Amino acid sequence: MLSSFGAVRFYAKPLAANDNSKNQVYLGGGFGALNIIPHGSIKDDVTHVAGSVRDRAKAPVNFFWVTSGKPESAPDAQLILYPKYPEVRMSGFLRGTKNGPNLLMTSRAEGRVLILGICDDGRVLGDVFGRDHPAAIRLSELAGVLSTSGVFLELTQLRSGAQDTRAALLAALKNIYDEEWIASCKIGKSGQPEPYSARNGGGYTLEAKLGISPNGYAEPDFLGWELKQYGVRDFERYIAKSPVTLMTPEPTGGFYRDAGVEAFLRRFGYPDKSGKEGRINFGGVYTNTKEHHPDTGLALRLEGFDAAKGKIEDLDGCIVLVDKYGELGATWSFRDIMAHWNRKHAKAAYVPSIMKSPPPFYKYGGVVQLCEETDVLLLLKAIAAGSAYYDPGIKMEKADSNKPLLKRRSQFRIKHSGLSTLYRNFEEVAL
Repeated sequence: MLSSFGAVRFYAKPLAANDNSKNQVYLGGGFGALNIIPHGSIKDDVTHVAGSVRDRAKAPVNFFWVTSGKPESAPDAQLILYPKYPEVRMSGFLRGTKNGPNLLMTSRAEGRVLILGICDDGRVLGDVFGRDHPAAIRLSELAGVLSTSGVFLELTQLRSGAQDTRAALLAALKNIYDEEWIASCKIGKSGQPEPYSARNGGGYTLEAKLGISPNGYAEPDFLGWELKQYGVRDFERYIAKSPVTLMTPEPTGGFYRDAGVEAFLRRFGYPDKSGKEGRINFGGVYTNTKEHHPDTGLALRLEGFDAAKGKIEDLDGCIVLVDKYGELGATWSFRDIMAHWNRKHAKAAYVPSIMKSPPPFYKYGGVVQLCEETDVLLLLKAIAAGSAYYDPGIKMEKADSNKPLLKRRSQFRIKHSGLSTLYRNFEEVAL
């Protein structure tokens, strides 16, 4: 039924006694649930309760109950983020509904099961069953078989017909590995693989062999797994040729945002080192563990994050580029970083490749990395430790003219060897 209304990913959450409309539904420690449940903008919600201040944030969810047999909106459904613990809960899921499962979701009965269906357009469909319902009984039988993501049981494999999405993924990658050299290709507008001659075809070719459209949901996706290809020099040591680009968010504050990119470059940039006339660059590597960059005078720091505890202490905190006098060159609010990081899937597979040309051919390695349960808190810990870093490529050409040309490229990266720190479960699997 969820599938007929557009759901493509499916999860179950066994409900504890406190998982009800009064106490909210617990979705797990940390902020990993944000990578599973689509949501709107994260906003502060500072309330005063019994003389104390409750610091938390809220994010709306486009939630619909299908209890009556058709989707009914729950307009006040939202995720609540508690940075103090940290944890995520869901509330407001009954307000404004006429046919919602009020009896079950106000209950403290054990054995209830919440079912969620995630749609490509960001809708979240839900239903709930009591312990005696056939679906709840069947899920209890499958509890030791189904894969998990945090507190959720993964049901997508039941819809796909695969015994295990992990096993299905590995089987598909094994077939690609066995093919050895594959001509570079990309799925075209016709939906069929077409030759692709550019040198960045490793990912496109992998997608094409798995039947994934380049313009699919959020990222290349195979049964709920995000697929990432990375180039290596050989299949003996599997050393990545380049770092992994984690996200490319534009600054949300500081001089960059207030005065504009051109003014930022003229203030903090430097003349092109190869001598190109009229060109101003802003580059370099910025880590939380390094002093101010000699070319730009800026250093990367975190404000409002306790690295030792792995917690956000101030939801108004941010990643900053700051000079020696305390001026903020650029900032990225934690809420903005969450929004970017939450586009990551809860599961990712990194597949190594070697290219030979001309024309381009790719061969994929026999050891893949399976990564599960990422969390923005793990990303912030990596930035605090200096393993994840800011590596911009911002420039201005024709700077001495009336119409300078600007290029924006703000990116956070990490060495491939540091990927394991961004996931709670990381495993290398030989095909």
